[in-house]
Amino acid sequence: MKRAHLLISGRVQGVYYRATTEQVATRMGLRGWVRNLPDGRVEAIAEGPADLLERFVAWCHEGPPAACVEQVDCTWGDASGEFCAFETRH
Repeated sequence: MKRAHLLISGRVQGVYYRATTEQVATRMGLRGWVRNLPDGRVEAIAEGPADLLERFVAWCHEGPPAACVEQVDCTWGDASGEFCAFETRH
């Protein structure tokens, strides 16, 4: 099990990025969270099997239709196992 910590920049707030990210991660069976940052970026932490995380990170580069993703910074690590589901944080 792996962990991906993502910082997504571009037009990613006010375009259902968080809600769609939660739906995609939940469908994939990933655990973690997503939230907006005050500087306009979106931050996410996801844990799960490496192959599913790679697909999730690839999706984060696209996002929902209204988003315009400019950059995704991803840091990889080992899963902590601290999450029970994937949620949107405020």
